[in-house]
Amino acid sequence: MKEGIKSLFLRNWELKLFSIILSFIIWLALVPKIKTYAEKNLTIPLEIYNIPPGLEIVERPPQSVDIIVRAPKSILEEITPLTVTAKLNLENASPLQEEYPITKEMIFLPEGAEVLNIIPNLIRLKLEKTKETYLKIEPYIVGDLPPDFRIEKIEVIPPVVKVQGPESKVIPGEKIRTSPIDISNLETSMEIKPTLILPNPFLRLASEEEVKIRIKIVKTKEKVAEENKK
Repeated sequence: MKEGIKSLFLRNWELKLFSIILSFIIWLALVPKIKTYAEKNLTIPLEIYNIPPGLEIVERPPQSVDIIVRAPKSILEEITPLTVTAKLNLENASPLQEEYPITKEMIFLPEGAEVLNIIPNLIRLKLEKTKETYLKIEPYIVGDLPPDFRIEKIEVIPPVVKVQGPESKVIPGEKIRTSPIDISNLETSMEIKPTLILPNPFLRLASEEEVKIRIKIVKTKEKVAEENKK
């Protein structure tokens, strides 16, 4: 009995082995991609939202994080940095907290895909209270007037503007410079609307009020006297 069974399995064993291998190859060729998985490394954007009112970021985290994704081959090509984002919700954040975890739940993937790893999985981010103050505007005059002319008065309207920013970056007494105002060859008074240059990039204007610079140009006393003699 045993010899009969053994003979049955060993008879034409080469042909049977070939049939098994051929069946496996056909199965690999026909199996749907959705049933096969692969991994992919991605660098994706880190998006920050819901910053609490009255607070702002002074120390920014990385703009991206690296992840490893596992997904069916049928959808793996669709998972790119353009379609996947890590989203950090700061709704409950405070100035006392400076480290925030990046978890798998913050990364939204198509159904069937999963995040295997996140680097870094902890980021540093610093918030401060927003502060407002008024800073003086200082016209930046360049060039020289022609001979026989002088500046009688420079008027800034308004002389100060309100700015706001993180409390550590708002320093009373600092000044706002204007873009360069070239007075070369100027022989008449002028009024311009300059671009304002804030003392540091953390500040912003808190008012939409238009700023004007009025420069009054007059003749020198010597020039006036010379003309009166004629």
